[in-house]
Amino acid sequence: MTFSIEEQIEELRLELSNSVDPAERRQIIAELDLARAELNVAVAEQLDTIDTEPPF
Repeated sequence: MTFSIEEQIEELRLELSNSVDPAERRQIIAELDLARAELNVAVAEQLDTIDTEPPF
């Protein structure tokens, strides 16, 4: 799972480096932030450092 997220992050980085339109750059940055957060959660789940069960 983390490999596909890492791949997505690399693709977004490449898109960002080639983007010149400010609105498009903001969109890519937002997608990149989300992908990085998803990667952090996936890694934390694999390391069993977070509880994935709802708090109730």
